[in-house]
Amino acid sequence: MEEGTLKSPTHCTGTDDDYEVMQWDTRQGCEVRQILDRVADKWSLLVIALLDRRTLRFSELRRQIEGISQRMLTVTLRQLERDGLVLRTVYPVVPPRVDYELTQLGVTLHDTIRSLVVWTEEHQNEIAAARAQYDAKAEREVAAS
Repeated sequence: MEEGTLKSPTHCTGTDDDYEVMQWDTRQGCEVRQILDRVADKWSLLVIALLDRRTLRFSELRRQIEGISQRMLTVTLRQLERDGLVLRTVYPVVPPRVDYELTQLGVTLHDTIRSLVVWTEEHQNEIAAARAQYDAKAEREVAAS
């Protein structure tokens, strides 16, 4: 372990050679798991995507995210702000104006999300074929029983 590296129950990975891939999934209180749960939920992904290279107001975000409630958008933005991914700027005007934008850290996450989207687009036909094959097999098994 590198000098100055902290090893505490909430940190799931380190520089040790015996790192086990699934330890982040099984250890209680794991920060890695908590962060993945937060940034990988559908509302966070949509907010991060919408804030790519632009600043939006709360009402603009709400209009563009179909199905999100005001409460859920508020909770999502607060969590992303707490994690340092979104910057919230309040302007002292009447009525109050609040803008949201990605921080530098948020931009790096958006780049990662974009890579996942590109992979999905490149492999969507293969995935659709695999799903169709799976569904057909499941139907045959149901019919046979």
